[in-house]
Amino acid sequence: MASKPLSATEISLAAEKSASRLRGVSYWTVLALGTIGLLLTINQTFTLGLAGFQPLGNSFLYYLIGIFLAATFLYYPAWDGAKGHVPLYDWVLAVAAIVPAIYLGQHGLQIIQEGWDFSAPIEATIASGVMLALILEGTRRCGGFPLLMVALLFGTFPLYADHMPGFLWGTQYGFGETIRAHVLGVESVIGIPMQVVANLVIGFVVFGAALTVTGGGDFFMDFAMALMGRSRGGPAKVSVLSSGILGSLSGSVISNILTTGPITIPTMKRSGYPPHYAGAIEACASTGATLMPPVMGAVAFIMASFLSVPYSEVMIAAFLPALLFYLALLFQVDAYAARRGLIGMPESEIPKVWDTLKVGWPYLFSLAMLIYMLLFMRLDAYAPYYATAVLLVIAVFKKSHRLNWDRLQYLLLNLTSSVANLVSILAGIGLVVGGLSYTGVAGAFSRELLLYADGSIPLMLAAGAVTSFVLGMGMTVSACYIFLSILLAPALVQAGLNPLASHLFILYWGMMSYITPPVALAAITASGVAKSNATRTGLYAMRLGSVLFVLPFLFVTNPALILQGDIWHIVPSAITAVVAVWMVAAALEGYLYRVGSINMAMRFVVLAAGAGLIYPEGYSDLIGFAIIALIYIADFALGGRLGSKASQRLAEEKAERQAAEDQPVSP
Repeated sequence: MASKPLSATEISLAAEKSASRLRGVSYWTVLALGTIGLLLTINQTFTLGLAGFQPLGNSFLYYLIGIFLAATFLYYPAWDGAKGHVPLYDWVLAVAAIVPAIYLGQHGLQIIQEGWDFSAPIEATIASGVMLALILEGTRRCGGFPLLMVALLFGTFPLYADHMPGFLWGTQYGFGETIRAHVLGVESVIGIPMQVVANLVIGFVVFGAALTVTGGGDFFMDFAMALMGRSRGGPAKVSVLSSGILGSLSGSVISNILTTGPITIPTMKRSGYPPHYAGAIEACASTGATLMPPVMGAVAFIMASFLSVPYSEVMIAAFLPALLFYLALLFQVDAYAARRGLIGMPESEIPKVWDTLKVGWPYLFSLAMLIYMLLFMRLDAYAPYYATAVLLVIAVFKKSHRLNWDRLQYLLLNLTSSVANLVSILAGIGLVVGGLSYTGVAGAFSRELLLYADGSIPLMLAAGAVTSFVLGMGMTVSACYIFLSILLAPALVQAGLNPLASHLFILYWGMMSYITPPVALAAITASGVAKSNATRTGLYAMRLGSVLFVLPFLFVTNPALILQGDIWHIVPSAITAVVAVWMVAAALEGYLYRVGSINMAMRFVVLAAGAGLIYPEGYSDLIGFAIIALIYIADFALGGRLGSKASQRLAEEKAERQAAEDQPVSP
């Protein structure tokens, strides 16, 4: 008898256990640090004053950096040889991270009132220097050498800014002044990125972890199977839907692939999808998930803070572009299945919709509650904690969902590792923000870009796209976005483009490297699960995700696609965009609904229709719709001979064979 496949939750728990280097004292120390950090954050968010302790804003940030920086040194190894244990030097670094944080936290009020970022006691400067050095090491461990080099380059920029030419010239700082400005000032290490993590992101990490450990991953996987499993190419559609939902809650591309991929990719391969195509689908679905509301990862909250708008506004703006991307994926996998005669999953593997909902309604209820509090009550900081509490209370009464001791440990470990990673990376990126801000170069860069572009918006967008893509190769999405939101976004806004659309434009292009060779981290990770060629998987992921290359240009020039404007502009723009995505998918896969497989010449005709609809101008839309109408009129006039129906017949024959195999054998 075949063994039952592991669930998404079991895979996550097993992967965490096998990958972690924590054993014994180090394991419990990391759990303790995560617990203290969580309690500290809850105390600050809800102003509880537990045990009479209620630190000031900057004191709270120093404590949080110290706690999670210490966890970084214990959880993330300094080099590959230390993956299996925690060396003594990591314990020393962990203690060294906490000591200056406690000192700075205790003097938080003095730092503000006495302007310590300009003049401070020698011990404060020393504590700041120690914290700065440890932040750089944490940045290296979590973000890699490229991000460390960027942080060092711009972090030390105030030291030599007055020797730089042209618009790169800026105010110079001394060595001690630079250290104090970065650590004790409010625009660098404890600037907006760190404030967003402390005040908003941790709550959403808690919600995502609670949803996963109580079985939410299994429910959404089953729900996707129940909805899509029977359709042609069902396993691929299940991958798109489940990865989109789970990834939108976790906000992590790679962890999402490693969680859902071991379930979805083998199923796709069994149904007839080649390994490289199955890996590419999972890579694209997981990459797009970080742009899908309601959570979208840390970067969306940072965007809301930079724009000084409620997070709900960013969430609403991101909805339609994300939906268009997933529709493009579904159209492509459906066309691929139709052209090659692939069918759905065996009936025995597909759960019933109603049975699935009966088991998993707590997840949908908590998710709906989260969205309601974000959109209508505008409780950005409190919403994830309330939603988590409701989920855990409901789970107590359902044995299969109950938060037992093992799951609680996993939740705390998942929370600690995720927040430690964010704190280390964003503290490092804070040095970039501070270096550009303190020297005044950020504003000069934007003015210079406007001057060079000479008012040409297409030229500015092209330059912005290339810059975002290149930086996205060596930096995390959050780091890339923060860097360009300071340098590039102001220039786009000053050129007359919508502010929210401009920031989303940068975010989208910064994510391209996940599915675009030579980097293609998502595709490489998925190819490892699919056991396929990494380069080929990356090329197919780039093709499947090609809509991502076009979407940013669409919504930055037509704000109706980010749901800004009146309903009479939004609805026609949305319909046109959906049809355009359908045409592009049909051209890429060589299959048009109700026509059948199409040859290369017809593909170009269909692609021309899609291009006409994509171009943001009324006459081009009319031309695009006219081409589509002519295609279907010609097919009708030719009696359905415009396209090949062979793929449809093949699918029907395969379905009949599958049905015959599923029939019980008579005794």
